[in-house]
Amino acid sequence: MHHDASTGSGLRQGSVCSALPTKPAEVSSVEDLFDFICSGPLVEKIGLTPEKVAESIDKWLFYGSKLCRLFQVNELSLTVPQKARFYHYYVPVFVWCEEQISQHTSKFKDGEEIPPLVIGFSAPQGCGKTTLVFALDYLFRITGRKSATLSIDDFYLTAEGQAKLREENPGNALLELRGNAGSHDLPFSVETLTNVTKLTKEGMKMKLPRYDKSAYSGRGDRADPSTWPEVEGPLTVVLFEGWMLGFKPLPNEVVKAVDPQLETVNKNLEAYYDAWDKFVQAWIVIQIQDPSCVYQWRLQAEIAMRQDGKPGMTDEEVEDFVSRYLPAYKAYLPTLYSEGPNGSDPEHLLLIEIDEGRNPILGV
Repeated sequence: MHHDASTGSGLRQGSVCSALPTKPAEVSSVEDLFDFICSGPLVEKIGLTPEKVAESIDKWLFYGSKLCRLFQVNELSLTVPQKARFYHYYVPVFVWCEEQISQHTSKFKDGEEIPPLVIGFSAPQGCGKTTLVFALDYLFRITGRKSATLSIDDFYLTAEGQAKLREENPGNALLELRGNAGSHDLPFSVETLTNVTKLTKEGMKMKLPRYDKSAYSGRGDRADPSTWPEVEGPLTVVLFEGWMLGFKPLPNEVVKAVDPQLETVNKNLEAYYDAWDKFVQAWIVIQIQDPSCVYQWRLQAEIAMRQDGKPGMTDEEVEDFVSRYLPAYKAYLPTLYSEGPNGSDPEHLLLIEIDEGRNPILGV
């Protein structure tokens, strides 16, 4: 349906391939878009040259127009932020994911069953990772590949389990509500991730767990299994996202200096590599400059939830809620950014720095 331009210089010279429009006005708009794509902060980072972008420009246009449809925006009158969101962020990340999948697939011989590639997204709350994963999942589907999405939130303890955790850690504000290491059902996540990576054949099915954040006035509970979505093999990719994915335990004195209450959380974190991180073969880390952005973003999310008619947290509750995450951000983000996630391979790691508007910026 779509094929690549045969030469890298085609667009510059106006001799675009047959898959592209030929009317002068349309050609110039494609050229403008080409220049816009090439000016994006991720292009070089994902190993693309202007020539490579030119060769696959029809793919970029196809993905971009599909995203316009998904997000219900008019393709012909995109604002600059919308254009940046699609062509500087979602599409380049998708292109990177495709390359990771092709490298993963190439390790297997003909006829061998290929397990799905698990791509981990480590990103602070509210920074748009759920929307990014939503967009990527959609692009996989429209390009004929089956994908599954999971969040570390799906592995939170049930409301009952959270109550037990509270009782066992009296006075520790970091373990009073869901969020920090210790508040997840790790055997459940191991079982889920093990099973989802075995969906290599047609007809193999499983239900993916989901968490209901609005239950118990925003305290949350595992959603009823009857509401869990079902996925069927063969899966190509699993998109696994979470605010603390890839966090490494640190020496005790380091976390104690940040907040004495982090000691227990840090001890709990030791079990997380085997439960989560070891399943991840490619990583996307979304880097923020200031963890206090999380408060603003979370506030926006809760306001949207309330406007949607769902019971969300009050502004005061949001402040209280986020304050329980900030010590972990303060302690673990510097190492995550400087060393990469726990057990990650730099060859399969994409670090994306974003601004307060949640768009990628050129990092140092």
